[in-house]
Amino acid sequence: MTEHIGKTWATPNVDDQTLYASEEIFAAGELNHHISNTAYPIAHQTTFWPYRVERENHAATVTNAFERLGSICLYSHIPFCATRCFFCEYTVVGKKELSETEAYMAALDKEVELYAKKLGHKKILGFDIGGGTPSFPDAALIARHIETVKRCFDFAPDAEISIETTPRIASLENDKIAAYKAMGIDRISMGVQVSQPDLLKLLGRETNGVEHHFRAANHIRSAGFKKFNLDLMYGFAGQSTASWQATIEHAIRLGPDYITLYRMRYKLTRISHQAENVELQQVREQAALAKEMLQAAGFYANPGKNTYSRIADDAKGQGSPGSVDDTRTFNVPTGTSAYLTRRVIEGTAYLGLGLGAQTFTDTTISYNSGAAGKNLAPYLRDIRKGILPLQDLYHLPAAHMMAKMVAVSFYFGEINLVSFKNKFGVTLEEAYPQAVEFVLREGLMEYTESLNGRELDIDHRSLSLTIEGARYFNGTIALFFAPSVQKYLMKRDSAAGCDMHRNQRAALRVAGD
Repeated sequence: MTEHIGKTWATPNVDDQTLYASEEIFAAGELNHHISNTAYPIAHQTTFWPYRVERENHAATVTNAFERLGSICLYSHIPFCATRCFFCEYTVVGKKELSETEAYMAALDKEVELYAKKLGHKKILGFDIGGGTPSFPDAALIARHIETVKRCFDFAPDAEISIETTPRIASLENDKIAAYKAMGIDRISMGVQVSQPDLLKLLGRETNGVEHHFRAANHIRSAGFKKFNLDLMYGFAGQSTASWQATIEHAIRLGPDYITLYRMRYKLTRISHQAENVELQQVREQAALAKEMLQAAGFYANPGKNTYSRIADDAKGQGSPGSVDDTRTFNVPTGTSAYLTRRVIEGTAYLGLGLGAQTFTDTTISYNSGAAGKNLAPYLRDIRKGILPLQDLYHLPAAHMMAKMVAVSFYFGEINLVSFKNKFGVTLEEAYPQAVEFVLREGLMEYTESLNGRELDIDHRSLSLTIEGARYFNGTIALFFAPSVQKYLMKRDSAAGCDMHRNQRAALRVAGD
């Protein structure tokens, strides 16, 4: 066991104490670019399994993990979707369970009460309602859930609530959008993903076509939302440059405050077999095109950051927006929800509620009941019994908890140095001497200094991705994974028979230049 101000981490096994050469880890991350990303852990059934807590010890472990946490973030998962998009990797239930929304929402409220009784009135720094399609249930059920959360927990003065919707719902159910604003929801995110009808059909998303987009955006603005985000996706097999360009142009015309780009990850999706048809060069070109177009339209983001903001008067630090290549002189607002912002910059613990939801503390990661089978029965059964609905709970060594924090930090393309030391009691350089030396030497990351003043009153000194590091995102992030995950990536190369093909050769050239 290792400790830091009351935090006790598990003792790492042999696989998590082995050091590997940075060049090999970097190359393995680039080669396995479809899975080496912010979605940590990787292969948890092998890398996490040695640290699994037996069910009879769940309650005590949860109590210990949350005991010293005065402030947390909160996530509620609404798993219902009229149809499951082919690119979806999340816990979503099928059509046969759509009629159970009221029973599910009642169970979700009960789970809030179970945790409040066990943990006390924690302070909430940010609250996200996601899915699935969280705007699928009646608005009254969402309002009741928010009321339950506010009754059971204390909200920080600057805490905000964020919710997701689809173009179809925002277009056809304007009363829901207005109700969200009236019940105190501050931020709304709409999943456009792509705009081309043929690609929408191939992805099982044709009911959310462009005929809904402008009306949906108008309803969101009319409701009074001043924090409006659009989600776009790239890296699909068969997605041409022209198609992606048209999607970005369309998104800009919709007039959001923020645009968030998600690269298609394929893992656990119905089209996972298509991953082999996506070249890393295609992904890089699409990311570069999006950055150029968005910056030209007044949306800015640091290298590696996937949310672009056009709220210039919220900018922090010195300087002003620069050219497309001048991205380090302008430290933009986060553009993300308070929940995600706190997670990314400070590594704030969060409680996940609902079917299959993930919870992250300083020492544990857990997954709620129903995560494996993506069905409601196990979750509803546990709630009826009055027990915490936990499927898997892992008490992890510091190496995995550090890796999880760093992986999430890469949403913004930078690791906050002060937050890391506060959380783990060591500097980033002490925890990752080889990785830090490698990324600095190869020009993949650099130290940056600025104050993130108005949004979070914290010291914002960071180790940040450079433009080159953002280009080699997948190899760079792998350098900070726990050794067992790095081992998996390197063995996966060999097991897959990948004989130094061009992605790996290119990665090794970067490491050796």
